[in-house]
Amino acid sequence: MNMQKLGAEFIGTAFLLIGVVGSGIMAQTLTDDTALALLANAIATGCTLYFIITILGPVSGAHFNPVVTLAFAIKGDHPWPLAVAYIPVQIIGAILGVWLCHVMFDLSVLQFSTTDRTGAHQWTSEIFATFGLLFVIMGGLRSNAAAVPTLVALYITGAYWFTSSTSFANPAVTIARMFSDTFAGINPAHVSGFILAQLVGLFVALAVLPLLFGPAKDGAD
Repeated sequence: MNMQKLGAEFIGTAFLLIGVVGSGIMAQTLTDDTALALLANAIATGCTLYFIITILGPVSGAHFNPVVTLAFAIKGDHPWPLAVAYIPVQIIGAILGVWLCHVMFDLSVLQFSTTDRTGAHQWTSEIFATFGLLFVIMGGLRSNAAAVPTLVALYITGAYWFTSSTSFANPAVTIARMFSDTFAGINPAHVSGFILAQLVGLFVALAVLPLLFGPAKDGAD
């Protein structure tokens, strides 16, 4: 097993959650304006995605997301044994990233979110958000692979605002965020609904995107 690739996925996903949760905590600390807090959260997340994808893309492919890993594995562009190893590493990295945020902001490390995120509108949002993320990645790889870090960063920054769920689009992120009762949290009871919606978005993307882009390779693997 390639430990360099696994290490990159672990560190990258941890950085992603530090960006998501840490900026949410900071924003919530500095302002009572929810719109301003969401803007700060979105910008910080987009910035984090840009640097982790740019730096770690050549190492592991910069998935940081079980849905992305599954998409490439199902398409035959990523070996299944490595995909099976990527997913738990991504989840563990995400959770540890959340816990590190709590330490940095002097919060209780072990906590569970009480923020409700559920309902057909949010599930639909997660289906669309996940489809959109894969659209951006696969389309970017087909048209301009060097621009993928920028495209993903811009997409997620925007999707925070044009989706009702604020575009989790990532099972590892969803699982990790249930361990933070802060701005970015999600009630553990609602995690399964989000993940199911993300998987639906994955299979919609796998059905639709080849019609647009045809086969595309994950050049980092």
